[in-house]
Amino acid sequence: MQPDPRQSDDAAVSWSLATRVAFRFFVVYLGSFCVTFAQVVFAFTGVLAGLLPDGAVIWQMVALEPLTRWFGRTALGVDAVLVPGSGSGDQAAIWVYVAFLLTVSALATVAWSVLDRRRRAYPRLAAWFATFLRVCLGGQMLFYGFAKVVPTQMPSPPLAALIEPLGDLSPMALLWLQVGTSHPYEIALGAVEVLAGVLLFIPRTATAGALVSLVGTGQIFLLNMTYGVPVKILSFHLFLISAILVAPEARRLVEALILGRGVGPEVRPALFDSRRRDRLAKVAQVLLGAWVLAGCLVLNLHSWHEFGDGRPKPELYGIWQVTDFSVDGTPRPPLLTDELRWQRVVFDNAGVITYQLMDGTLVDVAAESTPDSLVVTAEDGSFAVDRADDELRLTGRWRGSPTSVTLHRQPLEDFTLRNRGFHWVQEAPFFG
Repeated sequence: MQPDPRQSDDAAVSWSLATRVAFRFFVVYLGSFCVTFAQVVFAFTGVLAGLLPDGAVIWQMVALEPLTRWFGRTALGVDAVLVPGSGSGDQAAIWVYVAFLLTVSALATVAWSVLDRRRRAYPRLAAWFATFLRVCLGGQMLFYGFAKVVPTQMPSPPLAALIEPLGDLSPMALLWLQVGTSHPYEIALGAVEVLAGVLLFIPRTATAGALVSLVGTGQIFLLNMTYGVPVKILSFHLFLISAILVAPEARRLVEALILGRGVGPEVRPALFDSRRRDRLAKVAQVLLGAWVLAGCLVLNLHSWHEFGDGRPKPELYGIWQVTDFSVDGTPRPPLLTDELRWQRVVFDNAGVITYQLMDGTLVDVAAESTPDSLVVTAEDGSFAVDRADDELRLTGRWRGSPTSVTLHRQPLEDFTLRNRGFHWVQEAPFFG
């Protein structure tokens, strides 16, 4: 068996003390982060992801919570409770988790540096660590990329958003609506992330994938910071991993792209001494990438049909303008001070309705709707439904009082956001 000349002997290479210490720290910290942070490992479940329980995506953090919560109370004076279903990756409990990993990694680095002080370099371990980071980053780029290529991360603006004042939106809601308004734009953003993920799983194109990821994750981190998106912790770490993967090739990139000098082909350290095993490792990485890609595609297609734009629409889908609202047989005029009368009712998703009060407040409530009835248990509401095309009459009880409501469906094309369309020729900017 012939040794691979690309693999340097540890004894023949010497790193500076700072490089050795930094390497040890990042191996422990980023290694433990990638293994324990929410969906990083989840991406590798591929097409089996849909068979796992709902909480599978965050099981590692849930398992670690007793330890991290104790650390928070003892070391930081913070008793932060993890809320698995909140949708936020920046919870106080997750910041405590990060502080815990940093502390453990610092202590482990000190111990490693003392016990292994004679080792001058780690070229073989560095090759394996870079491969590990590369596939973890690639999995996340595919995970988030396909959520845009199949527009489920930022779906089309919900109907209620069309009647909500702009000033009432949070920065994050505004960002989501802006991206979701144009599916071609969202798909293009996702395609860049998918491209980065695919390139990262192919060893020969890994540096190109890391470069694309560096730009992509940098933009994502900036948006998360400036629009208040609670994925700042993960996006920063993905940006950091991208930078670490690009760093070894930084000098060659500067010489080729900025100084215009010729550079030789990239020499990527081998994972094994055997060329055959190294080739098999490369094939395994590509197959892993294909598995993750297939899983992300299947997951997002399912999401598209379950709660995305491809979902089944309710029978009364649309925005309904209230033309008459009577309680106990007495019509209530459309006064802004009336706290009971509705202004509009929105049917968008099955199992919920949104009604708008006269002061503009939008209220979401669980509701059971059939072609003949509408039941809103939380508001003590029960109505018989009488519909004729775009006219609707609800007769029954609301908050314990006999109530009848007459509504007219408002054409969605009345909204500029829906009817503006695309124009090659524009004589002036159009702001509505």
